[in-house]
Formats: sequence, structure tokens, C-alpha cells
Amino acid sequence: MSFINNWLRSDIQAINAYHVPPASDVIKLDAMESPFALPEDLIGQYLAYLADSELNRYPSPGADQLNQTLRGLMEIPKEFGVLLGNGSDELIQLLALACAADDTILSVEPSFVMYDMIAKFTRLNYKGVALTKDYQLDLALMLSAISEHNPKLIFIAYPNNPTGNTFDREDIEAIIKSTDAMVILDEAYYAYAGDSFIGDIAKYPNLVVLRTVSKIGFAGLRLGLLIGSQETVLELDKLRLPYNINTLTQVSGNFLLKQKTEINKNAAIIVEQRALLLEALAKVSGLTAYPSQANFILFKAPNAQALFDYLKDNGVLIKNLSSAPKLTDCLRVTVGSPEQNQQFMQVVNKFYIPQGGCK
Repeated sequence: MSFINNWLRSDIQAINAYHVPPASDVIKLDAMESPFALPEDLIGQYLAYLADSELNRYPSPGADQLNQTLRGLMEIPKEFGVLLGNGSDELIQLLALACAADDTILSVEPSFVMYDMIAKFTRLNYKGVALTKDYQLDLALMLSAISEHNPKLIFIAYPNNPTGNTFDREDIEAIIKSTDAMVILDEAYYAYAGDSFIGDIAKYPNLVVLRTVSKIGFAGLRLGLLIGSQETVLELDKLRLPYNINTLTQVSGNFLLKQKTEINKNAAIIVEQRALLLEALAKVSGLTAYPSQANFILFKAPNAQALFDYLKDNGVLIKNLSSAPKLTDCLRVTVGSPEQNQQFMQVVNKFYIPQGGCK
């Protein structure tokens, strides 16, 4: 046995690393990124703004200016606290670190894989509660699981990833009221959904909301935020590593995230394109496209693996979920630019035409 295999925790050895496939020279529609680059007329201003960065100094420890920029962009009420993370993944891990040994994290399935993975990293128990066949919340099953497992944290992605749908608001409120657990509404795709739970933080002391800038055009910044009561944020801040938001992210965010008009315009384009893409997928015989409130669409496809491979061979990369539990034959496509969406559909239609699958 090698040194590392002898030294490393056996449960970590059993985990598969989070896989990110290579994506050079392809239309990249696999990771829910925005297709919109920074407008040319802003590039010079942005670079000039970056030039004043003091890279020889540690970043602002609390990223106070960036905190205020995010509050303005997302219209976060001043009475709530905001905690910043190196992506929302860091904040999920921070919440797990706040738990005691053998506490339980509960979520729905299928959902964001990092809830389960971070539970394993931090030696917590993880319990997944199955969604219905059409990927809706099963309230009775959730309440039963909460009663049985007494979780410390409950994660609900809203909209859900990878299914794209939101859940019934009354069901979620029933879950919040039913438990002493901290309920985390992960609103990574808030910009494309018609609802948010930020305003409900004032009503429920056990509610926090996660958001990220990754899905609105700035995945490269690796910036997430947790929104909760001032008391909750003050206590959780004790677990945050010093200087966790680097200088370039802070400086970039303070410039880029003030472009609210541009960000909202791009989000509106994605919502419009999502409707067109759903319509186009519905015209392909045999495909089932699920309703989405996010910037991606989950769809079930005949010969899903073969379609995925065909798309990849033709320069379009999407996410293959067909081997995951409860996602048999499912693929997920990010909503791209109009041109990218048209190229994606052209390849899909070409794949099914020989089989008589295109209406």
C-alpha cells in the first residue's frame, strides 16, 4: 500500500473527485455559465480599475465595499447580514463545519451534488429525500424524513439543480416551520426565477439564503454570498478563513457588479431564449423537456448517451446525467446565446432525423 493510501481517510479514498471535462474548441453548454462576455466599451474601464489594485497587500478582510455592491445589485435589505465566500461551495462547507460530529445534512434528490460531497468531507451524515416522478417536492416524505433524522441543516436548491424547477412556496414554508434545523435556500439561479425567499428571512430565524454571481456572467470571480439575520451571519463569520475573498475578485466585483442594467438585460435574454429552446426541444419526437426557472433545461432523450456523444463530436458540450440515480436518459443543456442555441438544436435535429424523430 502506498503512503497516501495508508495515510488518507478511507471514506475520502472512496469518493470520486468532482469532474470537470475539458472544453476547448467547443460550444460550452455544460456548466450553467453565462454566454455573455464583458462588452467591449467596458473592457478599458475595467482594466484601468484593476490597475489600481494593491497586490502586494492582503485584501480587505471583510470585503466591505464588495458587500455593499452586492447589496445594491441584489436589493438585499440593510437589516440582513451578508457573508461572502469563495464561491457558494465555501459557504456550504462553512455551514457544515458549524455542525457537531454525526449531525445530519438533509436535501432532496436529485439535487446539487456538493451537499452530499461536503457532508462526506466534514464527516456528517447525509440523507437524500426523493422528489416525485416529475421532480416536485414530496412534502409528506420530507416532513417524515425531518422527523426521523432530525437534521441540523436542510438544503433546498431553488430553482433546483439539475431539474431546473422551483418548488411550491407553501411546501417550503411548511418545511421551515416544521424544524429547528437551519434551512438553506440555495438561490444560485435567482436571476432567472420568478420568486425569492430573501424577504422571508425576517419571518424565520432558521432561514438563510445562498446566492452566487457565477450564473449571471461572472463564474470566474468565484464569489458567493450567504444572506441571513445579523446574528446568524455574525456567528457564522467566526468560521470564515481570513482574507477568503482575494483582491482581484473584490476589485473586479466592485466594478463589474455595478453594471446592473447590463446584468439584468443579459438575464432577460436568457429567459427569452429559455422559452424558445424549450419550444424547440418539445418539437423533437421522443424528447421530454422539463419546465425550468433556471438558465438550463433538463431533458430526457432516447439514446441519451449516443446523443451526448454526437453533440460532443459536433463541437457542442452539454452535461450527461443519464447514469445518475433518478435521471435515467437525462441530459442538461445550459441556455446559451441565440447562435449557440440554434447550433445545439441543429445538431439535435440532425441526430434524430435518420430515426424519423424530428417532427
